Amino acid sequence: MNTYHTDQIRNIVIAGNTKSGKTTLAEAMLFGGGVIERRGSVESKNTVSDNNEIEHENENSVFATVLYSEFADKKINIIDSPGLDDFVGGLISGLYPADSSLMLINSQNGFEIGTEIQGRYLESSNKPMILAVNQLDHDKANFEKTIESLKQSYGNKAVILQYPINAGPEFNSFVDILKEAVYNYPADGGKAEITEIPADQKDRVEDLKSELIEAAAETDESLMEVFFDKGTLSDEDMIKGLKMGIKTRNIFPILCTSAKKNMGIDRLMEFICESAPSPNEVHPPETTEGEEVKYDPSLPPSLFVFKTSYEQHIGEINYFKVMSGEITEGMDIVNAQTDTKERLSQILVTAGKNRKKTPKMVAGDIGATVKLKSTKTNHTLYGGNKKFMFPSIEFPEPRFRIAIKAKSESDEEKLGEALARMHEEDPTILIEYSKELKQIIVHGQGEYHLNILKWHLDNIFKVETEFVAPKIPYRETITKTAQATYRHKKQSGGAGQFGEVHMIIEPYSENLPDPVKYKINGKDINVSVRGKEEHDLPWGGKLVFYNCIVGGAIDSRFMPAILKGVMEKMEEGPLTGSYARDIRVVVYDGKMHPVDSNEISFKIAGRSAFKDAFKNAGPKILEPIYNVEVLVPSEKMGDVMSDLQGRRATIEGMSSEKGFERIKAKVPLAEMGKYSTSLSSLTNGRATFTMELSKYEAVPGDIQEKLLKAYEEEQKEE
Repeated sequence: MNTYHTDQIRNIVIAGNTKSGKTTLAEAMLFGGGVIERRGSVESKNTVSDNNEIEHENENSVFATVLYSEFADKKINIIDSPGLDDFVGGLISGLYPADSSLMLINSQNGFEIGTEIQGRYLESSNKPMILAVNQLDHDKANFEKTIESLKQSYGNKAVILQYPINAGPEFNSFVDILKEAVYNYPADGGKAEITEIPADQKDRVEDLKSELIEAAAETDESLMEVFFDKGTLSDEDMIKGLKMGIKTRNIFPILCTSAKKNMGIDRLMEFICESAPSPNEVHPPETTEGEEVKYDPSLPPSLFVFKTSYEQHIGEINYFKVMSGEITEGMDIVNAQTDTKERLSQILVTAGKNRKKTPKMVAGDIGATVKLKSTKTNHTLYGGNKKFMFPSIEFPEPRFRIAIKAKSESDEEKLGEALARMHEEDPTILIEYSKELKQIIVHGQGEYHLNILKWHLDNIFKVETEFVAPKIPYRETITKTAQATYRHKKQSGGAGQFGEVHMIIEPYSENLPDPVKYKINGKDINVSVRGKEEHDLPWGGKLVFYNCIVGGAIDSRFMPAILKGVMEKMEEGPLTGSYARDIRVVVYDGKMHPVDSNEISFKIAGRSAFKDAFKNAGPKILEPIYNVEVLVPSEKMGDVMSDLQGRRATIEGMSSEKGFERIKAKVPLAEMGKYSTSLSSLTNGRATFTMELSKYEAVPGDIQEKLLKAYEEEQKEE
């Protein structure tokens, strides 16, 4: 395998809505670069990219695949990303090493919701974008309507560089504005015959070239001056402006392809080599310390692991981008996160499961290695005396949760190991071992996402599992002040147990003054604060604990035991066993015995007094409320709104954006079960949503009653 210099490298991620033909396009690019000798197909289940059994079963990409091709003395590193929103983690991990993106547009459907979703990720990562209108050979292909939808979404940034002469089943040629020529393809695709533009197309070419020149001129002040002075640009200046516009996301050039027929692929690859930026032409990445690191082979070596996969007979495979310097086979490097030494025993160039060894890679290149001891996704490795550490990839918040358990108790440890490995391969799968809910909760991007996880557990890891309904992490609190006295007394032959605690509890709120006086059941209780402890609870909210003991009624050495007893009950609230929060506890009196009092006695007395007081303090169950944002086609907004309102949602705002409606709402987590599936069903898969925790609010009275009864029944069964 040749070693390519940084300026010979192009790193591109292929994005696009599901069924836009990304995998087929990637296959054609590998064939066009001589990496494979014959093209596979999704239908035949023999493509380089979709090479997993589950991808064959479902005929769509589940994981991002790292590929490469060689063309015109350049190396094009390709990340073929999944199109389904459930597997957006593959796109996001692929965006990190990519220097530009290729957005594939299905010419039957034009700008789709998947285009919008993935386009937002490309925009937030500031990646240059090339648009390729694909499937122009389909009988429902409509190039003009597709362009209309792209112009509506991207405005004048979407610039036509190519247009088809005969879109539809007979498609075999297009006009290239940049080259001012017609590309004609043989029936089996491949290399085009380049001919002159026919007379009946020249007017349109002139109009489109004028648009291209104007767009190119707007990218640079000096070019704009030339344009105003001469009314046009030279071909050289036009190409210079085009490259600048692509790099700065001011131009999204539109090209034509039929990946299935292998038409337009040679010209697309040529355009990527000529106009997409190399690593040393993009803004350099920054370390966690804010230091810019250029993709410069002369710097000390560093690399960043953006993806980890696992193969049964090989083990972990770490995919990386060389961030600086040069790396060589056998090089010793250090993991910046763990400070452990690693050795690059092999440097691999990968095309799916096809791998070639290479002795060296330079800054900006993408490769893989195996047999690293403690290196995972998001780790930085460095050599020499200069330590680099690059920021982790940020993945979206999960949108779906389910509880999982092994069907056999003997498989529980094996399940834990398998889940950890699945998280390594797909960081958007989050595993939560919830002590509170007594469940393993798996979080993901959608129901389909987690069904694929279960398939892997059952079929690859051979751990039979079942999904069960996840419990809701409710919280308990109080709404008024209450008092309780509890005496714990136990005599059993020798030393006994004795502890008596008088306690007042009340709701906690910010800036509440320290207690001085209470009126309980018509009786005034004066307190004098001797000690105060504030505890930020791990599950949210606060516990403020006051020692108001006077006259030595309870020895100060027993106060920590009382606090421990209170905290135990806070961890398993009196109403439903959920965590309690936002409470002030005042211990103002009690009794002790010179012989029988001990820590266990006061822990029990404190816990029991807190429990009794809690039940008389207007207890309330709180539920988690999430901020939910839905992006939906305008014609489906009514259905989505009705569904949200049926989920006890509070609609907080609506706005229009690129032909879609954005709905913002607050929705209880208890009502979000399987929402991703319902939304997909309501909108034919054309809507998406995000959700993140907002706050806790009191549940309605009728729901609280149901929860209390359910907990009582559960306790009886236990």
